[in-house]
Parts: sequence; C-alpha cells; structure tokens
Amino acid sequence: MEFAEFIKTPMVDGVTLKKPFCKPVDGTLCITGHHLILSCRKENKEELWLLHTSVDSVEKRLIGSGGVIFVRCKDFTLLSLDIPSAEDCINVANSIEQLSNIDDVTLKYPFFYRPSFEILEDGWQAFKLESEWSRYKECAEEWRITTVNSDYKLCLSYPKSMFVPKSITDEMLVKISQFRQGGRFPVLSYYHRDSKAVLMRCSQPLTGTSGKRCKEDERLVNAVLGIGKRGYIIDTRSQGLAKQEQKTGGGYEPEAHYSQWKRINQSIERRHVFHESVIKLNEACSDTGASQDKWLSKLESSNWLSHVKDIITCACLVAQCIDKDSACVLVHGSEGLDTTLQVTSLAQLLLDHDCRTFTGFEALIEREWLQAGHPFADRCAKSANAITKYRQESPVFLLFLDCVWQIWQQFPCSFEFSEDFLILLFEHAYSSQFGTFLGNSDQERKRLRLESRTISLWSYLNRPQVIAGYLNPMYDPNPAVIWPSVAPQSLCLWSGLYLRSQVNQAKQSEAWTEISKIREYDKELRLKVTKLRRQLASLEKEAVNSGVILPASLDADVK
Repeated sequence: MEFAEFIKTPMVDGVTLKKPFCKPVDGTLCITGHHLILSCRKENKEELWLLHTSVDSVEKRLIGSGGVIFVRCKDFTLLSLDIPSAEDCINVANSIEQLSNIDDVTLKYPFFYRPSFEILEDGWQAFKLESEWSRYKECAEEWRITTVNSDYKLCLSYPKSMFVPKSITDEMLVKISQFRQGGRFPVLSYYHRDSKAVLMRCSQPLTGTSGKRCKEDERLVNAVLGIGKRGYIIDTRSQGLAKQEQKTGGGYEPEAHYSQWKRINQSIERRHVFHESVIKLNEACSDTGASQDKWLSKLESSNWLSHVKDIITCACLVAQCIDKDSACVLVHGSEGLDTTLQVTSLAQLLLDHDCRTFTGFEALIEREWLQAGHPFADRCAKSANAITKYRQESPVFLLFLDCVWQIWQQFPCSFEFSEDFLILLFEHAYSSQFGTFLGNSDQERKRLRLESRTISLWSYLNRPQVIAGYLNPMYDPNPAVIWPSVAPQSLCLWSGLYLRSQVNQAKQSEAWTEISKIREYDKELRLKVTKLRRQLASLEKEAVNSGVILPASLDADVK
C-alpha cells in the first residue's frame, strides 16, 4: 500500500492555523504519509508538525467557498485549519481521517523514524529482567528466573522470563497456566526489603461452577508463605462480579483450598466503564460555556475521580498489607491485564522510593506494564474524541498516570520527576515516533522486531540534557512509604492535562521555571558555603600548627 493513495491534495497554500492561546498563523499546509505540517513562509519556520496517529477525530465544516477542519487529538489538544477552497478542505479532511486510521502497524512512523540525536544508551536493553535481578537478590534463595514461556506458547501476554518460587518446577507451571485465564499464572511483581513480604499478580482461576482445583496452583501460591504466616488475595472485582464470572468458567480461590490466604474484594470498575467515563470527562472539559453548577455536575457524573479514588484505595490496601502487616499479597481481577497492573504498579510507587525517581519510574512502567502484557495497541488505539468506538480501547494507563499525579501533588517533594514527565508518557503511549509502546505484548514486539527496527523512548529520555528538562526542582529524596489521602478534598481534576486547551498553563510553567532557578541558586550557594568551610578548616589547622589563634567570630561570619 502506498500513502499516496490517501493523499489527493498534498499541499495547500493560504491555510490559517488556530490553536488555543496562540495567535493565528498563515502558511502552507503539507500532508505526508505520517505528518500534517504547516510552514509559515514569512518567518521560515514550521508552526505545526503533527503525527497522523495523534489525531483522534476530524470534523469538517464548509463555509462559503472554503471550509474549516477541526482536529481533536488523543492528548486532549485542539486545533483548527481554515482552508480557502471547499474542495481542498474535503480532500484534506478525508486524507487525515484515512491516514490516522491505518491498521498496519509496520506503516506507522516509528518504523521510518531516524533520530537526529546520539544514542548513549540502548533503551531496549535498559530494563531487562536479568538486569533487574539486583532488586530481588535478597530473596534469591526462594525465587528463580524461569524461561518456560520462551516460545510464548504457555502465555501470549507474558514475557519470556519471569520470577517464580524455586520450589515450583516448569512442569508445574505448565499445569498452573491451564488453570489461570489466558495462562497468566502467579509471578513475582515486587519484593519489599523491609517487611520481607512479596507482591504477586496473575489472572483469575478457572474454577467454574464445579469448583475445579489445581494442586500445583495451590502449591505455588502457598510457597511464598512461611509456617504460620497468612497472606491476602486482593480481587479487584466486586464479589458479585466474581461469582458471575464463575458461572462462565472463571472464578476465585476458595478458602478451603487456600486456607492460609484471606480473600478481599476491593472493587474497581471494568475497562469499558473507564472509556465511557473519559468520554464524559472530555465533554465536560470541552463545554466552556457551562455554568459552575453544570460544570461540577458534569464532572461528577463522569465518575472519573471516583475511579481514581478506587484505584488509589486498593493500592493503599495492598501497601498496608505488605508494609504494616508484613503479609504477602496476590492481586488479580479477571484477565490480569488492566486493573491488576494499575494496583500492583501504584502499590510499588507507595512502598519504594526508587519507583519515584526518574529512571526508577521508567523501570516500573517497563516491568509492570510493557513486559507484563498490557495491550497498549488495543487500549490506546483511540482516546476520548473518536466518533467510532474501538472494541478494546480504554484509558487504563491514563488512569494510572492520573493516580500518580494525584499522589505527586500531595507529596510534591517526594518525586524526582515533574508533571510534564507524566504528560509526556501519556502522549507517547497514544502516539509516538518511538517503538516502546507499540504492540500488545512482548511477543508482538519480538515478532515485529522493534528492537532492531525502531528506537526506544528510553534511549531518548535517558540523555542528561533531556532528563534535566523533566526533573522536579522541589525533589528531596524520601525513603519512607507514602500514604496519600483519598478524601474528596484531596483529589482534584488534572487541569494541566484535561484542560490544556481551555486553561492557559503559561503562568504555571513560569512559576516552575522560577522555582527551578531558585533551587539552582540555592544549590550553588550551598556549594560555595561548603567550599568556604573547607578552606576555613584548612586555615584553622595551619594556624594551630603555627601557634596562631584565630578570632572566634570568623567561623560565625562564614555561617
């Protein structure tokens, strides 16, 4: 297939670009196979460079002899293009619509992108399971790396290598995978050094109405508990939904066969509800003419912040079991691909300060989302503006990032990265020149040969000059476990993301820039004081050796 098939009008002169909080720009609009480009010839610069995959919906409106194209992007940004010719308007709108909905992943821009920067570190190798083994070396006597899924036949959504108890053989894992939905048997997600407790994740057991058992599964789950110890199975479904799925072959772990474990249903809504919610949220944010009462009513009816509250609450429960009770925890919902990953990754963020660092958070996303099999290609195919709904789409990852932001704004000094870093990750999950978020699983990424054919997002981000732009100037390392509030007064709308086209964020950006300058000045001042104190200590030493007595006020002056 050639991109030219979809481009009837590759170039249009006299186009006016309008973006929120920016002056209208006149220029020449060009359509390529991957980008929508507008160049302002007067100033000889490009005012727009938009990937087609960033487009969520396109609307055209013919006015007189010309027309206007309204482009709504997956990242909640809006723009419009005034086109002088009605025919050109129709052609351009149709081209954008078709080019933004090409299904063949190998035709997407990451396969054509060639970086202009020097790659200092191969992001594809940055967070391999073997390199992460140092995180678990303290529990190495009880756990091992299995490659039973090396051909992906056991579980399509799992990676080739995983951590499992040493007492469980690969033959046993084969039987256990047949007992768990999608083959997602329990694997190690996190080891808490302080309490020595572990966090595991999996999918629901296939007990069905007949109460089917799997002794190998029972042995694996019980293998992580010591004598007399108890653990918690956190089910992200409601008790009613768990029983309903039992009627169709799914189910939950019966206490009779998992006697050392207490099962807790901590209900979080399903992914299709998330999608309906983000559509309502977007509609509320886009209604700029609404009264305050109507706006608050729309925001509440979207239930978006209720989902955020439920996820954070569940993550806090997991963290409490691990940190306060020193108990092991197993988390699952139905498939183990969505709410399960939201909870396990967020719990680690609360428990481990390393996950709150720049590269530590990248590693968290790599192991708990990418390697854990979250289907990014399906879930992020469309966002909140798409006219036609894709069956598998859902803002699961966005909800996780929103929860992180809620905790970030409650503990602004405990995170090494800034709000912009979270927004950047959201944008790249939906549309990117990098291959990191392509595909639904490790198996798909290997089949597409992404490591050799595309560039990793981590290769770009982990360069010193790039990291510097996303660091939090207020950061003060906090090794303690953090406990966020889920009170209504504590949770708020992420205006920097959802209202970016309605509320000008320039003042907030200026404020953070000033904070960065102040912190940098403070850092330089501290270095100078340290240097002066060292010089003073050296002078005092020389004075003592030579018998000279220095005035007592000298050290006070330095201080």
